[in-house]
Amino acid sequence: MSNLLIKCMAVLTMAGEDRIIHGGEIAIRGREIYYVGAAGSTPGDFEPEQVLDCPGMVAMPGLVNCHTHAAMTMLRGYADDMPLMQWLKEKIWPMEEHLTADDIYQGTLLSCAEMIKGGTTTFADMYFEMGQVARAVEESGLRAVLSRGMVGFGPNAETAMRESIEFIEQWHGGAGGRIAAWFGPHAPYTCPPDYLKRVINEAKRLGVGIHIHLAETLDEIKEINEKYGQSPVMLMEETGLFELPVLAAHCVHLNDQDIEILVKRKVGIAHNPQSNMKLASGVAPVISLLNAGATVGLGTDGASSNNNLDLLEEVRAAAFLQKVTAVDASVLPAYQALSMATVGGAKALGLEGQIGCIKSGFRADIILFDMQKPHLCPLYDIYAQIAYAALSSDVDTVIVDGQIVMKNRRILTLDEETVMQAAGRSAKALVERKIASQKSS
Repeated sequence: MSNLLIKCMAVLTMAGEDRIIHGGEIAIRGREIYYVGAAGSTPGDFEPEQVLDCPGMVAMPGLVNCHTHAAMTMLRGYADDMPLMQWLKEKIWPMEEHLTADDIYQGTLLSCAEMIKGGTTTFADMYFEMGQVARAVEESGLRAVLSRGMVGFGPNAETAMRESIEFIEQWHGGAGGRIAAWFGPHAPYTCPPDYLKRVINEAKRLGVGIHIHLAETLDEIKEINEKYGQSPVMLMEETGLFELPVLAAHCVHLNDQDIEILVKRKVGIAHNPQSNMKLASGVAPVISLLNAGATVGLGTDGASSNNNLDLLEEVRAAAFLQKVTAVDASVLPAYQALSMATVGGAKALGLEGQIGCIKSGFRADIILFDMQKPHLCPLYDIYAQIAYAALSSDVDTVIVDGQIVMKNRRILTLDEETVMQAAGRSAKALVERKIASQKSS
């Protein structure tokens, strides 16, 4: 990796709303940000081997997608306009039975290409065949927190436990430190307390965190309350889950006590506004969570329930959804929404101090927005312009760990056309296997 100097019209450091550097520059040494400041202020001991002179662009930290199922790009558009449980039981789970390891690999490569094009530099993923997911992440150049999804009952419960341990032992800290491997118990309604306690013990032994779906739907709330006489969050507290670093996806249906627990235990929350809207799961109490001091990041969920991996869309959707729900246009303003997609996401994944800000000593995960577009003119407030007007297609350059992975909207780590063609072939074969199975049964 070489020394890189970026010169641009403005640097959104995301270290505070007033920490914009107009006419700024960023010096990158290897994988890290060496210096950020006004044009011409980089210390003389820094000798760039490459200079990106971008007078019409704005730099900001790469976006952090806190919750997705990357390989579900293979099921994009397959099952739409259905509530969550029906969608899972009647469509998704039956189709997933026919996915192969290569399907997972091709689907993840496709998702990586999509996320790079949209300015996402880090994502948290839960699925299966996670070795294939990690392989795709390594090739793409992205950063990721990966978890093998686990269902704690039935014939595959022990397989999931064994494969999770093996995956963590093999991949935690992999891809030059860009991959973290965690446990991924699916949800309280698919992983009973006894199973979760085993997961907790193994996570403590291996020193890793836990990624789980939590309080996503009213059906989940009803089921857990009927079985255990308490909310899913309270059940997880009683089970001991929150003694570990936890990334909790959704957290839509919460009471005041739930919020108090999540804040006290410093649980990272992944808010997925568009998926929650599409599946009619409800509206997460994001304002109440933020006001209480909770850590909240943004996620897309899988491409089969969204139906894309565009985190910039989630920024806008999150802000607008809270405004209309609160009947208050002032809540979740532009800077706070962008902070959820960067600083908040980094903290939710336990990566604060490494990513989420443009700051000396942080990893060089940086994106450049091309502001020379009709829909971005005139320019009064940069935060508002990016949060409310910019498109993912305005992302010109993406840098992860000091490596340029996209420049002039061309991905440098993957062959975009080849990736799309391979995913298309996999999807066709998947459908053929499903049809053949139905005929033989």
